[in-house]
Formats: sequence, structure tokens, C-alpha cells
Amino acid sequence: MVFRQRPEPLKLVLNRFLNARMDFSENDKKHFWAINKGYEGEVRSDIWLLNLTDNWLVLHDLLLEYSQSTFQIDTLIIAYEKIYLLDVKNFEGDYVVKDDKWYNPAGVLQKNPLHQLERCETLLKKLLHDLGNHFAIESYLIFNNPEFHLYIPSTQPDIIFPTQLNRFLKKLNTRPVKLNQKHFQLAEQLESLHKIESPYSKLPQYYFEKLNKGMACCNCNRFLTNETLICKNCGCIEEAESAILRSVNEFSLLFPDKKITTNTIHDWCDIIKSKKTIRRILAKNLELIRHSRSSYYSLKQ
Repeated sequence: MVFRQRPEPLKLVLNRFLNARMDFSENDKKHFWAINKGYEGEVRSDIWLLNLTDNWLVLHDLLLEYSQSTFQIDTLIIAYEKIYLLDVKNFEGDYVVKDDKWYNPAGVLQKNPLHQLERCETLLKKLLHDLGNHFAIESYLIFNNPEFHLYIPSTQPDIIFPTQLNRFLKKLNTRPVKLNQKHFQLAEQLESLHKIESPYSKLPQYYFEKLNKGMACCNCNRFLTNETLICKNCGCIEEAESAILRSVNEFSLLFPDKKITTNTIHDWCDIIKSKKTIRRILAKNLELIRHSRSSYYSLKQ
């Protein structure tokens, strides 16, 4: 069973919002592409793992800390006799390994993902020991993009290639499964230790005044051009209330310290000409905070 679902990374959501409202530098584009590509691979892996028997405990996307060192776990599987640590890579193209160094299809030196996996396993072992658990750990590097190939001088049993995924899953499903309360307690402990990392310091610099104003299509993320809310790119149609509330959510995520007011959201949405419409929708769906000088709205908890 999936004990912890994988949320869409906030850093990806924020970058998607900003990409539609400003011109990214080449480095910002590469970063956005990389986190989007990585998330696609993780989601593909999550769907693949749904074929595990129900008795496994699967935790996705854990950010843990041991001795002031943080480490990210793509997927952790708790079995009866051991823990499986999976690091998912959505690499594409022909990669080469020479003298323990990894090179991408352009011949550029990359971080060795096996070294990253080893670091993660080491820190997890120490954390589990402190928690009073002594499960054995098996770590695997999972490549699930069918367009990936790795030229490597020797076999690596801790690397699972796209053509090996089904066999690897069958192997897992043949292992004994007799989970008890201690396994669920460990899953709860690890989930409680998950750290929330703020993505704001790693975003491109942006200001409300300089961002493009308007409303993006809920389907293709292209900017809408008129108040009918019909996307000229994909033909998608959205109700005004839904589109405005979606834009309010976008604004509140990008500017968590700014107050939500009728004037601000009117400016943010741009193509909705009626302030009365915006005020009515905000009053209906948000909480009005009355202030001596000015009132504003707050998202309902």
C-alpha cells in the first residue's frame, strides 16, 4: 500500500507559474526543464510500483535529516525483512561511464548518481539506527525512460534499466510479506520526520510589478486573450469563478506575504474587467478580514 503519496513539488508549480509570466534566462529554463523531467520520471515510477502487492508500505518523496545533513529519498519501500531504497532517474539518451565518471550524451561530466545513492543509504542507516531499527537496506538506481542507454564497463547489480523493470518487480513480489505493527510504526516515524524545504530562495528573482498580468489556461498554460475564457490555443473553456480562484491561488503561492484584495486580484487577472465580479467571487469563497484602514481576504483553512 502507498503510505505516503508523492505531492507535486512546490518548486515545480512556482516555476511553471513564473515561466508563463516572465522571460526565463537559459539557466532558469534548464532548471525548470530538469525538475519537470525529474518529476515526470518519479510519477512514472509511482504508477509502475502500483503493481506491488498491497502489503508493502511505500513512502514517496521523503526529505530527511541526520546530523545536520539532509538527504532526499525518491521512494522507500518497507518490507518484512528489509528496506528498499529507490532513486529514480529520468535520463534520456546515451550515457557513458569511464573511470567511475558519468558523461551525458553531450559528453558533459555529470554527478555520479551511484555516489549520491550511497550517501543516501549511509545517512538512512544511521537515522534508522538512532530510531532503534536495524533493517537491512537494499538500494537501487532506477532508470525508467525507454530512451535511455548506459555504456558501462561492468555490470552493476544496483542499477535497474528500463528493460529490467518488470523482472525487478516480479522479484519483489516473490519476497515474503508479513508486516506487523513495528513496520507501520517505522513508516509513521519516517513520515513525521519529513522536512518541508522552502523553494523560494531558489526561484528566479521576480516582482509583482514586472510580471505579465493575465490568466493562464487551466489545460495548456497559455495566456487567455479575452474575458470569455476560451483558450485560442487548445479550445478549453473555464467558468469565471473557477479561473479567478485558480488565479488567486497562484497569486497567494507566488506572493505569500501580500494581501489578497479586490484591486490586486483585478490587476493580477487583467482580462476580467468587472471588479464587482471579482469582489463577489472573493467574498463567496474566501474569508473577509476587516481592518480599520483596509480590508482584505484570506484563503479559508
